Parts: sequence; C-alpha cells; structure tokens
Amino acid sequence: MTRKMVLLAALCLSCLGLSAQALADEVKLNNGDRITGTIIKADSKTLVIKTDYAGTVTISAEAIAQISSDQALYFALSEGKTVTGTVATREGKYEVSPKDADTVSLERASVQAIRSQPVQDEYERMLKPSWLDLWSGGLDFGYSLTTGNTRTNTLALGSNLNRQSGRDKTSLYAAYINAKNKNKGVTETTANAIRGGGRYEIALTNRLSAFGFADFEYNEIQLLDLRAVLGGGLGHYIVKNERTQFQVFGGGSYNRENFSNGVKRNSGEILAGEELSLKLSDRVLFRERLQFFPNLSNTGEYRVTFDSSLNTKLTRWLSWQVTASNRYLSDPVLGSKNNDLLLTTGVGVSFSNFSFRK
Repeated sequence: MTRKMVLLAALCLSCLGLSAQALADEVKLNNGDRITGTIIKADSKTLVIKTDYAGTVTISAEAIAQISSDQALYFALSEGKTVTGTVATREGKYEVSPKDADTVSLERASVQAIRSQPVQDEYERMLKPSWLDLWSGGLDFGYSLTTGNTRTNTLALGSNLNRQSGRDKTSLYAAYINAKNKNKGVTETTANAIRGGGRYEIALTNRLSAFGFADFEYNEIQLLDLRAVLGGGLGHYIVKNERTQFQVFGGGSYNRENFSNGVKRNSGEILAGEELSLKLSDRVLFRERLQFFPNLSNTGEYRVTFDSSLNTKLTRWLSWQVTASNRYLSDPVLGSKNNDLLLTTGVGVSFSNFSFRK
C-alpha cells in the first residue's frame, strides 16, 4: 500500500510539472533559440519575460520570430482598442483567442503594447490614480554625539517626497536640524531650524504646466519666528523623459516674515527658477530646485532658495540620503547673517510607487 501511494504521489507531481511546462509562455527567436517562462510585457522595442532559470530577461523585438502564451495577454492597439486572450504567432501575425469570442488576427505593426494581467491592472490604475498613490522618495535620520571636555549633539531629519502622474505632480519636502554645544556647564544652541513646504503642478500641455506652492520656515539663530510664502506660476519642461526632467519656471509670490526682535515684513515677489530630477541609475536619484525671488515691495532686495536631495537605495526599503537646503537673504535683520545652510545625511526609508491606501 505504501509503495502504491508513493508511486501515485510521484505520478501526480510529474503531471503537475508537465502541466506547468505546457502552460509556460514561449518566445522563439530568429536564430532558432526558444525561451520559456511568463511574458510580463512588451512594446515596439523589447519584450520582457520572467524565466525560472535566468530571472527576468529583456529581448529585442527585432530578434523575435514568434511568441505563444497560454495566459491571457492584453494587446493595446494603435487605434485605441484592447484585445485580450491567449496568443500564437502565425505567418508573422498575432493570433489572439479571446475566452468567449472568435480568434482575432493582428498585424504586428498595429500592436503598441502587450501586457500581462498584473501589468494591465497597474496600467488601468495609473490612468486615474488616487492622490494617495504613486509616491516616491525617502525619509532620513541622522544623529551625532561627542563627549569629553565639551559635549555636542546634533539631530537631523530630512525628507523629500514626490508624486507624479500623467497629468499632475506633487512635491513635499522637510528638513530639521538641532545642534547644541555644552562647555563648562553652559549649553549653547548652535542650530535650530525647521523648513518645509509643498508644490502642486498640473500639466497644460506635454511641456507646459501651471503650479502653486507654499513654503514655511523657522530659524532660531536667524531670529526668524516664521516665514510663510505662497505663490504660483508657469513652468516649461526643456527635457522630459523617464530618466531626466529639467524645468524652468516663473511667476510670483507673497512673503510674510515675523522675527523675534519684533520686525515684521510683508512683500510681493517675482519668482524665477529651475528644477532638475535625474535618475542616475536604478538605485540613485538626484533632485534639486533653485529659486530666485526679487522683492517688489523693497526694490533691490531679494531671496534665493536652494533645495536638493541625493537618495541611494541600499536595499528595497533601506536608503542613504543627503538633503541640502540653503536660504540666502539680502537684507537680514540686525544680528543675523545673510546665508543659512541646512545639511542632513543619514540612513532612512526609501520607497517608490508607494500607496498610502491600505
């Protein structure tokens, strides 16, 4: 009885193995080679297939002679239609067999993209994404401590979050630093500043966009209780592709400043600036934004802001990030300097295409 059960189990496993092999997708190349696995997606240039023996493989479309799949694939056509079904290649055409309809013959030139079910689900979700979807960026933490004749400790926090869809873009940033020095029982605060803000941009055309922003800042050493800036304008993308986005922009803003020595200033400003997002590799992302604010209320005075971050993924979630945030004020109040730089670095959490929805 035991021997029969073992033989039966072996037979079942063999059948499962044969079924899995039969259900595998297959790509036949022009040189006669065959690659089996699961087709993930394809476009006019490449096809991506996941194999058990070589991981994910990307194949040039020009090298493909035939494809076949027993899983339902989605074929996005040039006229805007989508055909779904299993596929085989005959006489240079895709023969797609929908589940409850007749087989459809498709010319290769008419197919813009091929997607598996998971890729199609993600594509449809991205057509109308929620504001809680598509977030990328990082949160970092840094702390340093020295003891001895003097004691110093520095706490630094930084974040740079971005969300971009086909029609809008949201950017959020924050930087905090607190540094203290204790010498002979006397504690001195050498840095205590918080900066944060956000920017929302909506596309008017492929290159032109409109935006609005809000920036807030507190800086004890500069005697600044609160600087609140609200503004907006238009931006133009000089470069816009998957790895590089470079935009120049202009507009106006309203600036309200309150200082701890009693000085209060309200002013209108012109805005001119540039923003760069550069994907250096699959693990390294650099972002920076430079803004120039000539003062309309006090002619000749101006502000300059510069924010940047370099995020390097160490693992899927762990990252090393450097955040720099600089502010230059041409007319600082008595007792403070023109320039103030916040630099934070540390290990943090990194994520891409994250959704805050449960």
